[in-house]
Amino acid sequence: MRELLVHLDRSAGRLGGQVRSGLRDAIRSGRLPPGFRLPSTRALAENLGVSRGMVVDAYEQLIAEGYLTSRHGSGTQVTSACAAPQPAAAPGSADGPPITHDLVPGVPDLSEFPRAAWLAATRHVLNTAPHSAFGYPGPAGAAELRAALADYLGRVRAAQARPEHIVVVNGVAQGLSLVSQALRRFGRDVLAVEDPSSDRQRSIFTTHGLDVAYVPTDAEGIDVEALARTPARAVLVTPAHQYPTGVVLSPRRRAALVEWARAHDALIVEDDYDAEFRYDRDPVGCLQGLAPDRVVHLGSTSKALAPGMRLGWAALPAALIEQIRDLKTNADLGSATLAQLTLVRMLETGAYERHLRVMRAHYRKRRDAVAEAIAEHLPAARVHGVAAGLHLYVELPAGSDEEATVRRARAHGVRVEPMAAMRVIAPGPPAVIIGYATLSPDRLRAAVRLLAESVLPAAGRHG
Repeated sequence: MRELLVHLDRSAGRLGGQVRSGLRDAIRSGRLPPGFRLPSTRALAENLGVSRGMVVDAYEQLIAEGYLTSRHGSGTQVTSACAAPQPAAAPGSADGPPITHDLVPGVPDLSEFPRAAWLAATRHVLNTAPHSAFGYPGPAGAAELRAALADYLGRVRAAQARPEHIVVVNGVAQGLSLVSQALRRFGRDVLAVEDPSSDRQRSIFTTHGLDVAYVPTDAEGIDVEALARTPARAVLVTPAHQYPTGVVLSPRRRAALVEWARAHDALIVEDDYDAEFRYDRDPVGCLQGLAPDRVVHLGSTSKALAPGMRLGWAALPAALIEQIRDLKTNADLGSATLAQLTLVRMLETGAYERHLRVMRAHYRKRRDAVAEAIAEHLPAARVHGVAAGLHLYVELPAGSDEEATVRRARAHGVRVEPMAAMRVIAPGPPAVIIGYATLSPDRLRAAVRLLAESVLPAAGRHG
């Protein structure tokens, strides 16, 4: 009889469970390959020194789970569906040396998550919320959170959003997914996006069958005249802090964009991803406040708290509310209630806004460290987007090789985001995106120094 590698710890008890898990592990690991015929229950019981009933129960359980099959006259065999898993990559086999200075944008300082305030708010909710609060959530989200968000967005972002117009979502990504599906339902198959823009969002739109029309941006933001020449009747913009260039949509372009939407019966989708972090003055009011009937306002706590919270919201025009609620129901029946009610408590007590004030000062110091280091080590570079957000758009010295610079920096343990993948219409100057939220000022200075040492010219590369 073939060695089955089922080892039993008799001091631990539950021998029947050990037999089942031992056989299951042997199949999963490939020690018992597809088609292998197991011994009879009597023979295996004798071999393991257990009762035959334990082995019968183990075989029956694994047959029910699909690991084994039993046919009269053929005995019990491992099913053909149980192939051994592919071996995992060996530790340290990833290309290149380890990353020691990660400057990729998109993540806040997770070490500053307000654990004490969040714990206190969660305890309050658990002590005070009625039992009914923990049933299936409504697709639009908890009424308490929608009311608190309407108040907060009105005060802080100058939004015009009533609670009944807000749907709670699992981050902006889900909001974009739901809006993409709604656009298809309305027969709007083309979505315009800014160029350059985040390449991570494009797959969301194409997954839901949308064609993407790219519209250039300049020092004032999106070119509305170019937008009008596309077939798009919906557009995604980042007006408070264009990603990645950091440009704020100018008043003239804001008015033109709203006029375009009204003239073409079009929809504006506003990704308000980091507008709460403005360092030179109060944040610019959201676009939704100008035209709540034409703008979907998407926001989240991903930058303010942590992306792992998966807490976001969509403030919707009346014409979209039922569609988005229906799509949200089909997606997941609604977002998790406990986190929603905890955020309500954070908003009601002022803990959320206190945390934001602390983090603005925190991030401003880091932004200053990066900007000063660039001025010292890369004086020929041009820095954009310093007034807000958690990243800088840095044009490398003229004639630099962007791809080679990013690759060389990676070899030095520094990871930055290249601009090439974010441009579609036309190439631009060599540039990188520097996220500064996660590293201390000293480590940021060191990272910029290493980046400066990595800058290579487009011709005559060295080192």
